[in-house]
Amino acid sequence: MPCRPAISSHSLGRAWVHDMPEKLDQAARNGLDIELFYEDLEYVAKSFPGGVVPHNLLAAANIIRALCEERGIVVVCLQPFQHYEGLRDRRRHEQKIDEMRLWMVLASILGTNLIAIPSTSLGEDEMSGDLDLIVSDLREVTDLGAPYGMQFAYESLCWGTYCDVWERSWEIVQKVDRPNFGICFDTFNMAGRVYADPTAPSRRTPNAAADMAASLQRLVETVDVKKIKFLQVVDAEYLEEPLQPGHKYYDPAQPARMSWSRNCRLFYGEEDRGAYLPVKAILHALLVDLGFEGWVSAELFSRSLFQPDPSVPAEHARRAAESWKKIVKDFNLSEPVQLQKARVPEPFLQEQVRAQL
Repeated sequence: MPCRPAISSHSLGRAWVHDMPEKLDQAARNGLDIELFYEDLEYVAKSFPGGVVPHNLLAAANIIRALCEERGIVVVCLQPFQHYEGLRDRRRHEQKIDEMRLWMVLASILGTNLIAIPSTSLGEDEMSGDLDLIVSDLREVTDLGAPYGMQFAYESLCWGTYCDVWERSWEIVQKVDRPNFGICFDTFNMAGRVYADPTAPSRRTPNAAADMAASLQRLVETVDVKKIKFLQVVDAEYLEEPLQPGHKYYDPAQPARMSWSRNCRLFYGEEDRGAYLPVKAILHALLVDLGFEGWVSAELFSRSLFQPDPSVPAEHARRAAESWKKIVKDFNLSEPVQLQKARVPEPFLQEQVRAQL
């Protein structure tokens, strides 16, 4: 399919501040499909007696699906299924498998067959770097979902414990070696490790431009475009001061790149707001050199999403739409077509719903 714009639901305002109907209204007005951020599902479930329990999550998924269908919005994926692969505590691993069973039901209710899995950032005391274990764990969920048409997208976070560059996530995707397991490329996370260093005086790594160019050359030469499930496209602010102790975004409990990510992402093309990552070069590699077609989603994290101002969803949807227009212009993309929602077979849905109630 031609490239098609989307936005993560949390990027229209965080769930504890902004309600889902208004966020979806603004997405629809700006022609955006959505990645459903699990946080939004939880906050709908919290409104029911009993709080965040399986039957309330199922009810919340039905409500969100109805809201999306009323507005003609397609749910791209459910994300993020966090801190899963390589757990040292195998009882906790089994709990995550049970959680994935529920996630597959939720995804099917929402009308999507795609679940996104980011690389874990748990400490080494909780997560093993054993590549064989990581691959085995990811195969387990992939094989669990395969009979029901479920797809999975793996993404490297630039502050991930063992998987912090796209090359590592691509290696893992190849080793998992399943047709329903692929990769998500996030422009922030790609540049956030190789090109940018928010703690450095220059806010860049020592050989930023050369290393980024070499990384993109490897991408073009090695990645099978058919294994790319979707793209997440955002930029980030050039900080006025390095993110060191004493900085307003510094948090000793988390990596600097994570603090920067949570507060300072920007939409593509927002150089007027301080964007400085080589996102255009990354997109050229993905859209032009590799010829990717599919969802191009804006996954923005920012301090602005916590603001209680009721205009936050409208403003962020507008900015995302303007960003998409710039991408279309910069890469001469064709107009997207109307899509049908993905479906997981009904017998699976009925069986799993009964099991969760």
